Amino acid sequence: MWRGPPDDACSTAVADPSDTAPGEDPEMSTNTDPPADRGSRDDDLHRLSMTILMTPDMSNFAGNVHGGLLLKYLDQVAYTCATRWARTYAVTLSVDQVVFREPVHVGELVTFQASVNRTGRTSMEIGVRVTTQDLVSQVVRHTNSCYFTMVAIGPDRRPVEVPPWQPRTAEERRRHEAAGRRRELRREIERATTEIRAATEH
Repeated sequence: MWRGPPDDACSTAVADPSDTAPGEDPEMSTNTDPPADRGSRDDDLHRLSMTILMTPDMSNFAGNVHGGLLLKYLDQVAYTCATRWARTYAVTLSVDQVVFREPVHVGELVTFQASVNRTGRTSMEIGVRVTTQDLVSQVVRHTNSCYFTMVAIGPDRRPVEVPPWQPRTAEERRRHEAAGRRRELRREIERATTEIRAATEH
């Protein structure tokens, strides 16, 4: 996980994941100027999905799929989505609160749906929605969603600009607008956290 300072496009404040489509809660400042030598973007590159069968070797002591393994897959799909969009190596800066709403069971098919939700100057918000399917009953459950802030890194290991992403559909615009409101809320939380920390240090 990269520990460098965030740019003006991202915040490390914790957000409350909601029961929404992937990438619902971005915190990026939109970049409208494409970086040099990037060209136009294929909109399909901003999203992808990964499906994995949960096998017995993935279980914890309770018999359910290990939460740490799911976190690993979440980070992998966020990395893949961010790197494919940016066309350069991307590293994890922060992860919003991850809530496991329901356990994931061995034998279920788990799908990780990732999307670029909003881009900043050098960072991207990647939302990941996790659903499971029982192969016998065909019941599909939404088990959790979370949001990654990924930073694009160049050959010199320093942050580089990312291609801007703009919403095209009504649903994408709705999430994009909600992201701006959530970003302001996160900034308020970050300011409050700073004040609390300063008060406790005296």
